[in-house]
Amino acid sequence: MGSAAAVTPHVPVLIGPLIEACTPIEGTWLDGTFGAGGYARALLEAGADRVIGVDRDPLALELAAAWAAEYGDRLTLVQGVFSRLDDHASDLDGVVLDLGVSSMQLDRAERGFSFMKDGPLDMRMSQQGTTAADLVNEASEATLADILFLYGEERASRRIARAIVKARAVARITTTLQLAEIIERCLPRAKPGQAHPATRSFQAIRIAVNEEYGELLGGLEAAERALKPGGQLAVVTFHSIEDRMVKRFLQARSGGSGRGSRHAPETQKEAPQFTLRNRKAIGPDDRELADNPRARSAKLRVAVRTDAAPGKTDRKAIGMPVLKGEI
Repeated sequence: MGSAAAVTPHVPVLIGPLIEACTPIEGTWLDGTFGAGGYARALLEAGADRVIGVDRDPLALELAAAWAAEYGDRLTLVQGVFSRLDDHASDLDGVVLDLGVSSMQLDRAERGFSFMKDGPLDMRMSQQGTTAADLVNEASEATLADILFLYGEERASRRIARAIVKARAVARITTTLQLAEIIERCLPRAKPGQAHPATRSFQAIRIAVNEEYGELLGGLEAAERALKPGGQLAVVTFHSIEDRMVKRFLQARSGGSGRGSRHAPETQKEAPQFTLRNRKAIGPDDRELADNPRARSAKLRVAVRTDAAPGKTDRKAIGMPVLKGEI
């Protein structure tokens, strides 16, 4: 498949450990974050009979057209959100979710994801709906501060929100570098080896624009509905909030979320919907870190579906950030 590799240089993070943890790979899998197709190709080459690739970004599917035909009817592409993946398939043998922004989105200045490239302040994965510019210029100072703090864990959230509101009163903020400069002026200069000062804020705004935490919870629940007994769920996360949500969701669904107070009356436990393949998250080894620095913060969690009915989720219990006013 040389031509496929030529047009899709993206290196799938933790793909080796994922394939190893989920072996044998067989039957029908759904890749809910198709992106450049790295996971889908690896699953097909590892033995999956068929892969359904879902992505909300039409560009991802457009770029895949150059090589997807090589797999014939073994690969089906669908534009959509993974929170509704069970609309596209059922009785699945596996679901894989690689969370976060893809390299091809970051590398294209016109998509407005990167604070390193000047482009329109967009950040929409689906290329539809509210843009980052709309959010930055129209949200209240309090809402901006909450987004930066809850979604990006930015400790200077109030100071940055205040600076954004002050700047937009003079002129609308329309580009990535405009926003990055406003944020940089609020924070100490980064030391060598430290992340860019705008990293957390851009992450938070991107998450808000794309409703990523709601999508994540919806995707976990949709996978639970779509997987058949024995089907496997593999999730790769890139920052602490995502990993906390996935970890607590799977703990709760596997019966390992704790017993609560010993003084409280006992409640009947529902049958677990998943069993955990590994108690701890799987991280990259030294070789992968050397080949792909993007893998530094990545964590993989794998669970196997039981035959129990799908459960209900307490968003607070799994650590999902919720803005004021949200239910």
